[in-house]
Amino acid sequence: MTDNAPISWLDQVKWDDKGLVPAIAQDAASGRILMMAWMNRDALALTAQEGRAIYWSRSRGKLWRKGESSGHVQKLHEMRLDCDADVVLLSVEQLGGIACHTGRESCFYRQFDGEQWHSVDNVIKDPDEIYQ
Repeated sequence: MTDNAPISWLDQVKWDDKGLVPAIAQDAASGRILMMAWMNRDALALTAQEGRAIYWSRSRGKLWRKGESSGHVQKLHEMRLDCDADVVLLSVEQLGGIACHTGRESCFYRQFDGEQWHSVDNVIKDPDEIYQ
């Protein structure tokens, strides 16, 4: 690489020591935060290439195309990188209206009331029906 060679957009991301970056999925229409997951270099590149959210599953140790088993695909509208270059924001259309494996719109369905957490969002679809 020469001094004049352009830096890859993937090289501009500050990956952690495991080669991961947190990615926040936000509903493009409502602005609601749907979920947070991890991406590695391949996941971020494929997300840009395929126009759908693809994450790195730490528990499975492999790429995870959101919706591959549930059908709840996240169609990519826009990607942004924060000022420190260490968090990715995905603006998505959540197909099926469910982002959480619990059958809710968002993974952020618990609200703190000063003393404890309360579930404030209803289950849209029973997870047993989603993941058969």
